[in-house]
Amino acid sequence: MARILIIDDHSIIRVGIAYLIHQDTPAAIIDEARSGDAAVTLLKKNPYDLVILDVNIPGTDTIDLISYLLTASPHLNILIFTMNPEEWYGRRFLKMGVKGFLNKESPEEEIRKAIWTVLKGNRYISPELAQIISMDALEKRKENPFDELSNREFDVAMRLTRGDSVSLIAESLNLHASTVGTHKAHIFEKLKVNNIIQLADLARLYNNKQTPEGSKANGSL
Repeated sequence: MARILIIDDHSIIRVGIAYLIHQDTPAAIIDEARSGDAAVTLLKKNPYDLVILDVNIPGTDTIDLISYLLTASPHLNILIFTMNPEEWYGRRFLKMGVKGFLNKESPEEEIRKAIWTVLKGNRYISPELAQIISMDALEKRKENPFDELSNREFDVAMRLTRGDSVSLIAESLNLHASTVGTHKAHIFEKLKVNNIIQLADLARLYNNKQTPEGSKANGSL
């Protein structure tokens, strides 16, 4: 009998996933957690065959949570279920040790397939992510998305992730606020993120801990 933990701050997502699972396996035991702390409490009490995890849970350091889960249970089957783009996040989370990465916009049949593939201990890679990985290998693309930024963009990105406002960055770099705003827009577009929270998560995921005074920021504009 499978025991599954769904970690997501949206109840509609938890209910929806539970419904899909119970359609195929009515006897499955499903627990739910809306935060990382709640999840850790449950994980200390119960052994799970599968953890389905969103990576954008307010107040939860998802990267540390995944590291904790895989350290405590190296063979734990984890399926990431999120709105974050597969191109950057999927590859990195798979390298961390999760078994699958799935976008929340995926059709129902693909969600079912991913859940049961990972539950059996196998790796699930969506057709979209498989194509991205294949093209990266063929075209020898850079794996770290931050390598796609110019030196100035990288500088601005690191300042944004540490909480600096556009006006403060403009003052620090002796730039117009509109120029910094343009850099910010280019950063979001290149990294395929929608907000600073996602930008900060992506920076941590790829271990971009360089400060604006670091070597990369000292190049051309």
